[in-house]
Amino acid sequence: MRGTQITIKDIARELGISPSTVSRALKDHPDISSKTKTKVQDLAKKYGYKPNAVALSLLQSKTNVIGVVIPEMVHFFFSSIISGIEDVAFEAGYNVMICQSNESFEREVASVQALASSRVDGLLMSISKETEDFEHLKTLEQQGIPIVFFDRICEEINTHNVVIDDEEGAFKAVDHLCVNGHKRIAHLSGPQNLLIGKNRVNGYKRALEKNGLEYDPAMVVFCDTYEKALMETSRLMQVSNKPDAIFAVNDETAAGALTVVKQLGLTVPDDIAIFGFTNGRISTISDPQLSTVEQHGYVMGQEAMRLLLKRFSTKLEDYKPETKIIPSSLILRGSSVKEK
Repeated sequence: MRGTQITIKDIARELGISPSTVSRALKDHPDISSKTKTKVQDLAKKYGYKPNAVALSLLQSKTNVIGVVIPEMVHFFFSSIISGIEDVAFEAGYNVMICQSNESFEREVASVQALASSRVDGLLMSISKETEDFEHLKTLEQQGIPIVFFDRICEEINTHNVVIDDEEGAFKAVDHLCVNGHKRIAHLSGPQNLLIGKNRVNGYKRALEKNGLEYDPAMVVFCDTYEKALMETSRLMQVSNKPDAIFAVNDETAAGALTVVKQLGLTVPDDIAIFGFTNGRISTISDPQLSTVEQHGYVMGQEAMRLLLKRFSTKLEDYKPETKIIPSSLILRGSSVKEK
């Protein structure tokens, strides 16, 4: 039996007893004598017997594996979320299987189907930018695999969600810019098919209104990557009525805007202020460092996993979906705060 994984049948054959007796002895069943239990357990220890995880999962209809689908692995925000998920999952005895959609609807569908085929117990998910059809997720729920959404949620599925207060975070950031004397504030925005994109635009508009500034649609530009920010910021800085501040949907976009305005010879924040959203590592290595909205990714991951565990332990008739909103906070740095 050396070199191969020992089975219950191997132990039964060597001891001259039935496989069912071995199985019950390993589970410390009261019907099995202490002498037989000792023999079985000693032999199992000698040969390093381990239960077949696949067989157990088929028997118990449970794998203790959680599927996670995120848009991109490289982003500090999503890697922080994964850390929060894994810490809570590990403590609860679950393993985590991670897929990334790479912002592709097609890859998202393939990832969800692969995780379902792997018989995950549940799914934690943030949808891609391209996702507007949710049939693949509705099918998952119909199969009895519960879903908890985080950050980018699906309003068509009635389930637990974890989000940051995106509108309030955007409002506080733009209000800060207004209070510091900026009157022509551009917004490099996210996709408007995603709730986070809509909410951040709403917060931007609300802050302008609060401070008596007119909303100009020309100052809101879809731009949510570093590369797009290089192009769109260059274009914005060529118009006659240039912005004197930029509020970006994420830190990578803010960093792109910062690169452009510095290349134009402008001083940040004296000539133009810049504000990001995430508080990722890029915000602390830029020059000047970026003011940003803290998104609390690690906490979001923890809360998403806790809600999934709560879903597991709740009877279907008692299940009431809830949305947990994590408060945002401003991190003020040199890109928006003038030196005194």
